[in-house]
Amino acid sequence: MKPTRNPYQPAKFLTSAPSIKQCPADSGAEIAFAGRSNAGKSSAINTITQQKSLARISKTPGRTQLLNFFSIDEERRLVDLPGYGYAKVPKKMKEQWVRDMEGYLQGRESLRGLVLVMDVRHPMTEFDLQMLNWCKTVAMPTHILLTKADKIKFGPAKATMLQVQRQLNELGIDASIQLFSALKRTGIEEAHEVMNQWLEIE
Repeated sequence: MKPTRNPYQPAKFLTSAPSIKQCPADSGAEIAFAGRSNAGKSSAINTITQQKSLARISKTPGRTQLLNFFSIDEERRLVDLPGYGYAKVPKKMKEQWVRDMEGYLQGRESLRGLVLVMDVRHPMTEFDLQMLNWCKTVAMPTHILLTKADKIKFGPAKATMLQVQRQLNELGIDASIQLFSALKRTGIEEAHEVMNQWLEIE
């Protein structure tokens, strides 16, 4: 039986962490959102939680360099990981980002799954493949949101989704995938179903 309410609407900002060491206590359960800068990650989080500005949407992609934690209840959290791939940041910062993300994905005991956000017009970038390979290495459940599905017609969007699914199969990566539009508010229930399963929300 599906929940009649949105279990993610109560989400509140908890804290920002500049590195893995500053993250909240590694207990309970959390879902992380990752995505290349400008893929629509913040908009997806806001749409899923039915809040306008829970995750800040920067006019300059790539500005978020922190791990942002949002509490759903005392035991469950959402995590907005730093966007990557667009911002002109120093090489040392990029290397630190790689170390932090790898450490988070491999060492965070409370992490139940990763939602990987891709622009449906530009999927499977080098960053996306890196994230998927990390998830494959640690057997992390992964769900892909192909965002901005309103930007192209349904036929091409569906074809892109099938193409990405074929690529995942060829790479031996087990990840679920869907179309999503924050503007049209489509794909929310499908995303909720996956997240509810990970967080054991009935």
